Amino acid sequence: MASWAALSPSIVEYFEGEDSYRCGYCKNESGSRSNGMWAHSMTVQDYQDLIDRGWRRSGKYVYKPVMNQTCCPQYTIRCRPLQFQPSKSHKKVLKKMLKFLAKGEISKGNCEDEPMEPTMEDTVAGDFGLINKLDIQCDLKTLSDDVKESFESEEKKKGRSPKKEESKELIQSQHIEEKLGSGEPSHPIKVHTAPKPGKGADLSKPPCRKAKEIRKERKRLKLMHQNPAGELAGFQAQGEPPSLFQPKANKSNQPKSLEDLIFESLPENASHKLEVRLVPVSFEDPEFKSSFSQSFSLYVKYQMAIHQDPPDECNKLFTCMSAFSQAENPPHGPDCGYGSFHQQYWLDGRIIAVGVIDILPYCVSSVYLYYDPDYSFLSLGVYSALREIGFTRQLHQKTSQLSYYYMGFYIHSCPKMKYKGQYRPSDLLCPETYVWVPIEQCLSSLENSKYCRFNQDPEAVDEGRSKEPDRLQVFHRKAIMPYGIYKKQQKDPSEEAAVLQYAGLVGQVCSERMLLLRN
Repeated sequence: MASWAALSPSIVEYFEGEDSYRCGYCKNESGSRSNGMWAHSMTVQDYQDLIDRGWRRSGKYVYKPVMNQTCCPQYTIRCRPLQFQPSKSHKKVLKKMLKFLAKGEISKGNCEDEPMEPTMEDTVAGDFGLINKLDIQCDLKTLSDDVKESFESEEKKKGRSPKKEESKELIQSQHIEEKLGSGEPSHPIKVHTAPKPGKGADLSKPPCRKAKEIRKERKRLKLMHQNPAGELAGFQAQGEPPSLFQPKANKSNQPKSLEDLIFESLPENASHKLEVRLVPVSFEDPEFKSSFSQSFSLYVKYQMAIHQDPPDECNKLFTCMSAFSQAENPPHGPDCGYGSFHQQYWLDGRIIAVGVIDILPYCVSSVYLYYDPDYSFLSLGVYSALREIGFTRQLHQKTSQLSYYYMGFYIHSCPKMKYKGQYRPSDLLCPETYVWVPIEQCLSSLENSKYCRFNQDPEAVDEGRSKEPDRLQVFHRKAIMPYGIYKKQQKDPSEEAAVLQYAGLVGQVCSERMLLLRN
């Protein structure tokens, strides 16, 4: 793993303009629109800031939907794991897994899993085709060496040693990042919207109470009426709701936590053994390398069965491509470090599912899941999401700022993709001001319009927008320079439009940290 101080900067190649291509959700042949760039290298902090501005990665390709033009607007969604409580359907999935592991029981009825993300080829087919046409080939080591040489050259001009100044610059850099890009970049806001009349369940309202709970409540109120002084046995401290049971019984009646449900003990003679392994996405890691053949075979089986892809179109690179050129292991980060990982689900000694995740400074980001279709009856999509929420809670214990679970995109206009809204509490990202808004406050607006600005304050603007484009960093001919200097050397005035578009999409902080590669 690279040391925190020796990390190379992000190097990206932006593709000018907007591309139209076939939508993987509604199947519109040319309705999906996005902007994209190729990440020759990427730091976890830069990617964290990018996804907080609506970007998303597929391998090394990083793209951002043109929200007010695309046929199926894709809103970044995050769950708040620290407040998460599994729903009744979530508990059923966890219990189904426990029964299968303990006794080999296979639940009858609907064996279909919740829909997964479309393949990379579906979501960014047009842009990925563009990449293939451009035939992007870049020696990352050469780029890194060029960057290093550029830094050293600048240091010599200033008459100082890079090594001596490294510690000082790192502290200054971290201080600047704390002001501009660290902490939580966007905060939830309260938005008041009128409920939309109509039939069907209203997801913005709390779930209906069970008849059993209502009967208990009536009994409790009746007993309180009979004994207004509150002298019932088992009453708790002042300010707490009274209990009708003895303390011991009351404790056992508390709802089980997510961890209790996941890690419930199995009998010694359990029928199956499930093991979840976290493996860095790197061929330098022996566990990733030794299991890659089995993992990729599973990916091909999944793509062919679930997405009807022919074998020759199953992209081998997708399972092993990470946007992050180096794993990052800062002193106060999680023990596993930051970067791309595979969560491998081993059942009785073989892989039945792989969750591709990114561990970032403030979140665990779910990238993709593929699984053995023979085990669809276990609802592995739901099960893996619950395990990843639990994993985020675990990482939070060591790294307090890591407290969110990003689920990719929420697409309200696509019924198959609305299930992500069932992991509560969750927030959607406003596509104009990039603040987080509780999903309950967004649903009525989305019922009226595919594209919505969730921030209801008409005066609010994008606080992280590009304000000084001349400070944007450019990497050109082995030299790093501000865009203000670079543009004086260029004769093509049309290039400025592409650079300004890029700056507006990535924001001021990322434009000053990342290096925009110009040929």
